[in-house]
Amino acid sequence: MSRLGDLIRTERIRQKLTTKQVAKKCGVSESYLAAVEAGTRIIADDQARRILKTIGLKQQNEAEFTLDDIAVTVDLAQVQPRLAEAVKKLPKKEEAELAASTDDEGVAGSVWLDALQSVLKRVPVMNAVMKPVSYRLVPVENGRIEGANPDKVFFYLAPDDSMRGFRIHKGDIVLTVPAQSPVDGAVMLMNYKEHRYLRKIKILDDRNVLLQAYDRAYEAETVPISDIGFLARCVQVIFEL
Repeated sequence: MSRLGDLIRTERIRQKLTTKQVAKKCGVSESYLAAVEAGTRIIADDQARRILKTIGLKQQNEAEFTLDDIAVTVDLAQVQPRLAEAVKKLPKKEEAELAASTDDEGVAGSVWLDALQSVLKRVPVMNAVMKPVSYRLVPVENGRIEGANPDKVFFYLAPDDSMRGFRIHKGDIVLTVPAQSPVDGAVMLMNYKEHRYLRKIKILDDRNVLLQAYDRAYEAETVPISDIGFLARCVQVIFEL
């Protein structure tokens, strides 16, 4: 994410607004706003200020102010104690990097604005054999991540292009939440025939599901539910440009 995207997302969450609501208010598409928040879309400073003003961020100087000025207007007093507790839980290396980044910015926690609303959770990125290859810091909102226990969620590194027809490519990072039963229409992570797969699920009846993949062509296989070990439901995909 970009620092500016973080700030917009933080203020949107503070106002309890969805991306759809903010996009409509600001006269931009929902996909554009989501890309800005994710840091995959460049946004001009003046447009960012308009968005922040629209969602209720108070300005120190309406005529002229920098992005640092905008960051200062975030109510850090409420969230700094929580951020401090989150920092204590980080490995020493990340704690040092966080301290250095806040000193450089001149605004406590300004590059970690997602953490300001709650607590940072260090979520592992797991490979195909379920070994952590890296970590990503994710905000915990109301004690949950995507409605799930923060200790139970993880990112899964897509090992191939078998799901690219469903917008998951090799190397994409998929956020998953626990699910031991099939969810109709969901992309799920599962154990099947001694291998681990990402597949889209279609429930056929109380005994069978259709496992769907789409690389160069659509493929589907009818499988008894009893033959599958469901691990998690995929809720978000993060990709690198």
